[in-house]
Amino acid sequence: MKWGMETSPDKASKPPTSDRKEVDQALTTVRKKCVKALNDFGMIQDGDRIMVAVSGGKDSSVLLYTLLQIQKKSKFNFSLYPVILDQKQPGFYVDAFKKWVDSLGLELKVLQQDTYSIVKEKVPEGKTFCSLCSRLRRGILYNHAHEMGFNKIALGHHADDAIETLFLNQFYSGKISSMPPVLRSDDGRNLLLRPFCYVYENEIIDGQRILSPPVIPCNLCGSQDNLKRKKIKQLIAQLESESPQLKASLLNSLGNVRASQLFDQTLFSFKNL
Repeated sequence: MKWGMETSPDKASKPPTSDRKEVDQALTTVRKKCVKALNDFGMIQDGDRIMVAVSGGKDSSVLLYTLLQIQKKSKFNFSLYPVILDQKQPGFYVDAFKKWVDSLGLELKVLQQDTYSIVKEKVPEGKTFCSLCSRLRRGILYNHAHEMGFNKIALGHHADDAIETLFLNQFYSGKISSMPPVLRSDDGRNLLLRPFCYVYENEIIDGQRILSPPVIPCNLCGSQDNLKRKKIKQLIAQLESESPQLKASLLNSLGNVRASQLFDQTLFSFKNL
């Protein structure tokens, strides 16, 4: 398939490192939860041209494969276009990952822009890179999606990401918000999808072991030990060891908001009770 052409699911070859049936069985739970999210939030419609933002990490790689499997049986005719951004950080080698994407019957579009040098220059010593790095990355990907006429962007954020973001915003930003399944970007040009919003990270890891996609490590943020998200992840793991259903309860709470039980006067009129 050439870049910009519609994917033909029937022509996608099996992953080179695993038997396709074995991979599909390993990803059954992931696929079912993804289908539920797509249906619950009306993420995909007929004629959609969806840019799948991949990073070379486990989440977006499993997402790309899962969406391809769903595409085969979907009642909607939609196209998938994987895009990766080379930010010129050390150790970013895309060749093996590109070959893996090719084996799925897709062509990986590699964007190149040196945001690594900008982040290293602008962020003070000892501070985290993630905020500026992700802001620059989003801008580049959003611009590309708009220029290419993609009407939606699929991201690999999963249920754990949403739960951790809920905690981060409460602890450090003083607000109750998370990562919604569908979001209009701030510039209004792009519709963002999170098809893995019901999928837990450990379920993705289990599938990744069988799928075995090449991994491109992030040697920028991955080298920092003081990330707030990492601390939140540790806290949740500690609490979950005492209450195994903790994450399921937290995820359920994101869809079970009682405005009258909070303080936000823009959501509920306390003065008119």
